[in-house]
Formats: sequence, structure tokens, C-alpha cells
Amino acid sequence: MKVLVAVKRVVDYNVKVRVKADNSGVDLANVKMSMNPFCEIAVEEAVRLKEKGVATEIVVVSIGPSTAQEQLRTALALGADRAILVESADELNSLAVAKLLKAVVDKEQPQLVILGKQAIDSDNNQTGQMLAALSGYGQGTFASKVEVNGDSVAVTREVDGGAQTVSLKLPAIVTTDLRLNEPRYASLPNIMKAKKKPLEVLTPDALGVSTASTNKTLKVEAPAARSAGIKVKSVAELVEKLKNEAKVI
Repeated sequence: MKVLVAVKRVVDYNVKVRVKADNSGVDLANVKMSMNPFCEIAVEEAVRLKEKGVATEIVVVSIGPSTAQEQLRTALALGADRAILVESADELNSLAVAKLLKAVVDKEQPQLVILGKQAIDSDNNQTGQMLAALSGYGQGTFASKVEVNGDSVAVTREVDGGAQTVSLKLPAIVTTDLRLNEPRYASLPNIMKAKKKPLEVLTPDALGVSTASTNKTLKVEAPAARSAGIKVKSVAELVEKLKNEAKVI
């Protein structure tokens, strides 16, 4: 079984994000970039499926600038077999990414596609669902457990009321939640081996996909700074401040 895993290059989660002076976007100059944490979980799940003998090949794909090859090499070091970079310098929305992934899915014909449920930069939580709609595949989102049995996959989903298990006919789309697994670290020997694994570079034009967006970012602002907390001497004073200053009651 071939498994396709989508990964995204994002600002490292330990970095304090800065907004550009002209409010046109996030300042990425000299900022540490890494693989999206939910994508790390997706790669780990694919590697575990291969270790169980369920998956025979893991293909990782990323869409973005040429520098995204760094994250693809990381995924290769974690256990993926080969990588595909759809190189684009444009700022792509979720639908454009889903269309590009659909073209890669048509090209590779995987039996299972695993994505992180969302990226920590845009936080949209849309691409997996859009890809499922475009491809016509069944989808299991917010997965906390994945079990492949023959030509189907059982996905335990984290929902508001607890957990829901759905059975999907392969091929299928799965998006990962935090509790699915704990990603491993890449060992130095595997990092060296990853440098020799195949990495194919494609373009949206080569895939026949238009990435023109109907959305335009007008302004990006940092959240307002929180004021320092205070201590109150009594419940009455607390109620008074909540009512007259915070105006929440």
C-alpha cells in the first residue's frame, strides 16, 4: 500500500511571530522554519504503518518555495521513501493547495493520504476536507487512532462529545490530531541517508493547476498586548471590577 503524506513549511512553534512594519504580513526574515507539528504526526503515522507491514511506500509532498526541500529531507530522515516538491513562490490559499495535492494524488495513486488537521500559521483546517471533496475519497478528520484492515481503514475521530469511529473504504483521506502519536526524532545516520533519497521538483503549471486566488490579505496586525493582572481584596471588589471595568457581567 502506498501512503502519501502532505507536509508544510511553517515558522517554528518556538519562535515569537513578528508582523512587518507595513502590516502586509508576517516577517520571515532570519526566522527559524520547521515542519508543521501536525504534519510531523502525519509522517510518524505513515512510518508506523510501514513498520507494521501495512504500507510499502511512503511519499511525502510539500507545496511552497525551494527552501521547503529542508522539511522534505527531514521527513525522508524520519522514514519516508521519496519526496515531491511542488515549487511555488506564491501565497497559496487552502483551495489552491488542495487542487495541487489532488493533481499529485492523481499522479501517484496512493491508497491512503495523511495530512495534519491544520497548519499553525494560517490555522485554517480546510485542506484535508477540500482534498477529500475534490478527489471523491472518504475522509476521517481529527484522527486519534488509525487502523488499516484490508481494503478499509477505521479512524477514531476526536469530536465535541468524545470519540467517533468511522470506517472508510480505501483510498481515503485522514487528517491527524495531537493524540494520534508522538513523533520520533531523526537519527544522524538517517539524516545522512535522506540526502540520497529521491526528491522530485514539480510546478503548478506542470500539474496543470491554476493557483490564482480570489482572496486578498488587506492587513495583518499583532494581537493587542495584555495588561498586567491585579489582585483584589474581596469578592465584592472583584464583582465591581468585572461589572464596571471589564464589563463582562
